[in-house]
Amino acid sequence: MLEYADGSLYNGWTKKIGKRIAQHNAGKGSKYVRSRLPARLVYAESVVTKSEAMRRECTLKRLSRAEKIALIAEWKAGQAGKQCGCSRPL
Repeated sequence: MLEYADGSLYNGWTKKIGKRIAQHNAGKGSKYVRSRLPARLVYAESVVTKSEAMRRECTLKRLSRAEKIALIAEWKAGQAGKQCGCSRPL
């Protein structure tokens, strides 16, 4: 899940999270995305298959903003000191 400069949240799925964030921040996304840069990673999880990823994306999109914020806070607490696949601290 990405958070944009205006505080909006975006979720999707990808195999290469660092590359995808770089694409977003380079303006290579939808008009919605380009108008809200920069983006930063605020939540991520791993699944085994593309099908699982797509199902999880749908589930996350149905959450309320408050539920997403709570999920992000819980994830951040568990990520203290870890690194993402894009070689940057979370």
